[in-house]
Amino acid sequence: MQGKRILYLMLGWFSLITGIIGIFLPLLPTTPLVLLAAWCFSRSSVRFHTWLMEHKFFGPIVRDWQSSDGIPRKARNRAIIFMWAGMAISIFIVSRLWATIGLITIGLCVSTYLLRMPIRSESPLITENTTETETEKALKSTEDKDRTS
Repeated sequence: MQGKRILYLMLGWFSLITGIIGIFLPLLPTTPLVLLAAWCFSRSSVRFHTWLMEHKFFGPIVRDWQSSDGIPRKARNRAIIFMWAGMAISIFIVSRLWATIGLITIGLCVSTYLLRMPIRSESPLITENTTETETEKALKSTEDKDRTS
């Protein structure tokens, strides 16, 4: 089983490094590669999986995906807009019928998937850095304000 662990570890690092490169190159998708890295690390190294989950930039991507709360509406809308913008540019540059049909099909499938995902409601009083007790206080004060209105 040691060989399998090493394979997952190497695939995880390759995926993460490729995802980081994808931040700067529009041809490489960052999010799926970071999610693949998290999956590989969960199978190979508790240390690296924990590091990725707590990372300032990549941690929220993985935590949002793993939670069943859904995604923020703003993030979903941005993803759809940028995906279609990128596909429109690709269709214009490539200008081949088969590529156009393929890109439109992929775009429709991904858009359908994103539009069917649950939307996470975020209270403006709750921020990423609040503790659980602060979150509970914020929710309670919001409920109290709703009752008095």
